Amino acid sequence: MAVSNIKALIPGELQKVWELVLDIENYGAWRSDLSKTEVISDKQFIEYTKDGYPTTFTVTLVEPYRRWEFDMENSNMKGHWTGIFTAKGDETEIDFTEQVEAKKLLMKPFAKSYLKKQQIQFVADIMKNYS
Repeated sequence: MAVSNIKALIPGELQKVWELVLDIENYGAWRSDLSKTEVISDKQFIEYTKDGYPTTFTVTLVEPYRRWEFDMENSNMKGHWTGIFTAKGDETEIDFTEQVEAKKLLMKPFAKSYLKKQQIQFVADIMKNYS
């Protein structure tokens, strides 16, 4: 299993950062890696890459303004994501951890570097909203 963690300090208030990250319906407006999202229910959504590749997410925990967790799965991997949000004055510390199991043997050596790349892009996209 590949595990990757990223921490960053976002120059925005906790409530605003939380609302941005959990505003799944509007991911297409600020996420540079997605073409669209489809909300299935309050517990499930699908993200589509720019190439139209779908990943299904199932929310497993929501502690408002503190913690968000979900399981994720597509034809290449399955895993779990944990996001922890902490107020630091007028900034917000985010601490995101992903654990992923590649479904295809060929992909296992690349899973951790792929996760890290995705996390860096996600944080960069969040930061663009606060610069």
